[in-house]
Amino acid sequence: MSELSRKSALASRHTALGSGLEDWNDMGTAWSYNSNPNDEHDAIREAAGTFDMSPLKKVFVRGPDAARVVDHVITRDMTSINPGQSAYGSILTEQGAVCDDAIIANNGDKEWMHCHGSGESMERLQESAAGLDVDIELDDDLHNVSLQGPKALQLLDAHTSIDLGAMPYFHHQPTELFGHHCRISRTGYSGERGYEIFAGAAVVGDIWDQILGHGADLGVMPCSFASLDKVRIEAALLFFGYDMTAEHTPWEVGLGFTVNRNKGNFRGKQAVLESESKERFLAAGIAVEHDDALAGGETLHFDGEEVGVINSPCWSHRMNKSLALVHLRPDATAPGTRLQVKSEEFSGTAVVERIPFFDPGKARTHA
Repeated sequence: MSELSRKSALASRHTALGSGLEDWNDMGTAWSYNSNPNDEHDAIREAAGTFDMSPLKKVFVRGPDAARVVDHVITRDMTSINPGQSAYGSILTEQGAVCDDAIIANNGDKEWMHCHGSGESMERLQESAAGLDVDIELDDDLHNVSLQGPKALQLLDAHTSIDLGAMPYFHHQPTELFGHHCRISRTGYSGERGYEIFAGAAVVGDIWDQILGHGADLGVMPCSFASLDKVRIEAALLFFGYDMTAEHTPWEVGLGFTVNRNKGNFRGKQAVLESESKERFLAAGIAVEHDDALAGGETLHFDGEEVGVINSPCWSHRMNKSLALVHLRPDATAPGTRLQVKSEEFSGTAVVERIPFFDPGKARTHA
């Protein structure tokens, strides 16, 4: 593997668990461990699983014009996001296409944290900041450990100095955890109630170890991206580069809810509003009549015509289904529609299902 420019302070812990530290976002990432991803999947749904999400880029936007910059770069109305709150939204090109997605947190004192994956957020932030009184900084010392699952609150609340149970969804607060300064955010990528812990490289290893040590009797496990992919697909959570790219509008990929039509100017506003109701396809979910995960990229057919493509497939042993997030022509998205699945390696049948596949009312994340 070629040398990567970013390194997690938890890398040695991942290799000890069997990870080859595969590249994501130019950082070695635990795509798999020696443990069975199905066991990790069970831990997330029944207890809690801990992930190293440090490959996400944490970009700080600071200064008198910081609020103006973050409001211009994202589709959400950031003027309504108070200190201690955050919002998820789409980052658009001038043409109104999705070039990234991000969570932006208001830390107060004219400081915002823009957390994103492998898209073009930094470039768009710099464009939005041109000529303004603002400082933009990527902080690779700040790491991100995510604890997701129904026992996450019980574990963390016993070892932090705040009332974590009172923290609403998409809120965050600086605190101490296991005696270390950090920021805890009630967010995640699993379809479960969970928390993300932002802490410096010097202390994140001990936080990781303490979570696993105190969580062992609760059934908490270290979890790889192999299991994370399963739970996020069950919850119909998108992954930039797979379920959305700069070729897609928010309306096409199920991110229309992030577009605030009434806010002030933001990048791509006119173009994205003009693209509404002109969707070439829609985000949807299917269950494939197959006993394993598909490879991805298979085409979908209805009445002899190609109507879509598989973006993110997985095998869910808990639901006993081969699932996939897909793009489908609008007239083929009705639940119950039967489709043909085709590739050089596979030919079979699938049925359109409502998404999220798991916990459609989102009662677990919002509990």
